[in-house]
Amino acid sequence: MNDLLLANKNGAAFWRALGRARGYELIERPGFVAALDPVRNGLRVVLTSPEPPTADLDELTELLKARSWPRVTIEDPYGVVSPPLIPARLPVMIRAAAPVPEPTVEVVHVQTEEQLAEVDRIVVEGFPIPHFQPSGTAAAIAPGLLTTPGFDAYLIAVEGRWAAAGATITQDDVAGIYFVTTLPEFRGQGLARQLMYGVLRQLDPLPVTLTAAEPAQHLYRSLGFTTIAEATWWSS
Repeated sequence: MNDLLLANKNGAAFWRALGRARGYELIERPGFVAALDPVRNGLRVVLTSPEPPTADLDELTELLKARSWPRVTIEDPYGVVSPPLIPARLPVMIRAAAPVPEPTVEVVHVQTEEQLAEVDRIVVEGFPIPHFQPSGTAAAIAPGLLTTPGFDAYLIAVEGRWAAAGATITQDDVAGIYFVTTLPEFRGQGLARQLMYGVLRQLDPLPVTLTAAEPAQHLYRSLGFTTIAEATWWSS
């Protein structure tokens, strides 16, 4: 399996896990995975094939028309759709297993619902995810993820306050990193790098994938991630 298919498979696994934990309706087809939430998150789709069946594309078109979604996001790493939405290009990156320094701060492997709730708060406030704010009104990083096979989450504290967080999903022969976030008041201290050191050491010896927003791309490149594709994210 090539690198892009590995990364795409992991992204679909993450949204499958996230959708189930949040209680969303899931639709799984050969060409896409969709998580449906008519109240808050809307329609979230990951295209999973460079040549999706025509029937899948037709169904996706009907899903877009089915209701007035609060928001729509379609992640297309293959350039196979062109919906009437706003496009953004984000690099899909991968890193082969390789040594990294030991973090200079403690990277806590989340074990409890209380810790996972702190991951949720940091992601919702720091990423940010406006439609899950204020944090605590609904869980973006839902409690059910704690018992989801392959899911893990991590925290860093500064002077007794949780300051940075991230999550991973491991499936088969690849791991993916998601929602690496530092709260605004703790930025500029290198916490994202320390978190990545701790997470990459946990995931060794698997290859690791992620999709990088602009502010973090320099960090990920410095850690050995390379771009394998530019995915189009279509959003309302």
